Amino acid sequence: MKQKGRNKRHTFNGHRALLVCALCLFGFCLLAQKPVQKQAVSHANDSVSQKQPEPKKQQAKSKVYLIHSDVLRKDSRHPDAQVVVGNVVFRHDSVYMYCDSAYYYDQISSFEAFSNVKMNQGDTLFLYGDRLYYDGNTQIAEVRMNVRMENRNTTLLTDSLNYDRVYNLGYYFDGGTLMDEQNVLTSDWGQYSPSTKQSVFNYDVQLVNPQFTLTSDTLEYNTATKIANIVGPSDIDSDENHIYSELGTYNTVTGKAYLYNRSVLTNDGKQLTGDTLYYDRDAGTGEAFRNMVMTDTVNKNMMTGEYGFYNEKTKFAFATDKAVGIDYSQGDSLFLHGDTLMMRTFYLDTDTMFREMQAFHKVRFYRTDVQGVADSLVFSSKDSCLTMYRDPILWNENQQLVGEKICIYMNDSTIDWAHIINQALSVEELDSTMYNQVTGKEMKAYFRGGEMHKTEVIGSVRLVYYPMDSDSTLIGMNVSETSKLEVYLENRKIERMVMSPQSNGTLYPMLQIPKGKDKLDNFVWFDYIRPLNKEDIFDWREKKAEDQLKKNVRGPVELPNQHLFENKKEE
Repeated sequence: MKQKGRNKRHTFNGHRALLVCALCLFGFCLLAQKPVQKQAVSHANDSVSQKQPEPKKQQAKSKVYLIHSDVLRKDSRHPDAQVVVGNVVFRHDSVYMYCDSAYYYDQISSFEAFSNVKMNQGDTLFLYGDRLYYDGNTQIAEVRMNVRMENRNTTLLTDSLNYDRVYNLGYYFDGGTLMDEQNVLTSDWGQYSPSTKQSVFNYDVQLVNPQFTLTSDTLEYNTATKIANIVGPSDIDSDENHIYSELGTYNTVTGKAYLYNRSVLTNDGKQLTGDTLYYDRDAGTGEAFRNMVMTDTVNKNMMTGEYGFYNEKTKFAFATDKAVGIDYSQGDSLFLHGDTLMMRTFYLDTDTMFREMQAFHKVRFYRTDVQGVADSLVFSSKDSCLTMYRDPILWNENQQLVGEKICIYMNDSTIDWAHIINQALSVEELDSTMYNQVTGKEMKAYFRGGEMHKTEVIGSVRLVYYPMDSDSTLIGMNVSETSKLEVYLENRKIERMVMSPQSNGTLYPMLQIPKGKDKLDNFVWFDYIRPLNKEDIFDWREKKAEDQLKKNVRGPVELPNQHLFENKKEE
């Protein structure tokens, strides 16, 4: 049995020598590089504890003492060591270390401990393992196999841990797990400081919380504040959303995150991106600052601006400061700008749920086939209606529509029909001097396959129109008045017009058009206001004073001999 024990010790001694050499080399590499101290990102409401300045490391002068053992003897194979067995206790300064057996090197103030290893530093730090090599001069403890470090409510598990008493720092390099009341963190390499409660993790890092999981390659975490410092590409996943960030802080208790460097928040098909991103998990709100982009991949639209806000619980979105709404569902994107863009959701999670997209103050939009301006507009999914308020103007190719209010009804993202309410005016430019014009109290335009096929003008209708023959030669200019006008179109050309009551009007030959008859009283042509491209939507241009919308004060048209009937009634 003694010989067998000697063989075991001889084998372990060889392994130990190799292990010590490897650990010394590893420790030298670590000491040759000053431990990385990354500045934690902080916020006024969530400050992160900073790492304490590193003390200057000096050679310890105190000695490691053997306090107790049941057996003490010499071993010829270890002439410099004392073999101690049974209830072994060592002390170095205020630290006590326990084991079943050990090699004690009194001359170099060091020892190797085996089985049921325990190390106590005060009443707050406890270190357990199967094996320990402790160097009293460097004050470094190398613990191996089934290692457990306990510091109040924090536990670190690994198979290989080095603990430096001078720096009060433990680090592992072969995989480990750190746990506190809130989170469980795993990584290939990590370090933990019991004094500052600050830890650093590298390579395949995972932080698991009951409400989310954070994965990264580099992460800093404080077990006191429960704040994670993101210092590398990281993903935070929960049942509701996903966050990607490369720099920032995340409070795992309050759920508040301050993220930088174009971080991205994704929720229910929507993405919020900004140079700086603030997220409150409990409130379900996200804010983006500078170069904000909010994308709805389901409905194929997005909002951009310098500031954006999104509430994932109420589905409310808000953008301002160079705000732009972009709809790319039709292939040809529509770009809309206003001082403020807003999306509201009503009757959430019910059968009657609907959304409203609002843009207000100095609204301008551009698409290659349609452009418009208004003070404000609202699109409601309830009736698929887009309503333009206060001096709205619409352009389509060479046609302009104005009125007090314009309602555009959609069907599967294409125009079904449009309603121009009060002081409706339609102007079609033929050249820089001639315009087809029609005005009335209201106007309705009906579309088929994206093209207008019928127009109705209702109430006090007046018309200036240039009819053409089959070879597109102008015949003259027609001026008419009626109560209702219906215009039927085919391939964007007028096929026929129906007036009620019927009116022949007056047809002037091209060379005999009286001066002033070629324009209606309320004629306006706003070519200087029209958005020219998607960049031009930011350039708000006011109407000229003489082009303000003119109120229609014209009375009803008198019928022939109308007064004769009135006189007959009086008799």
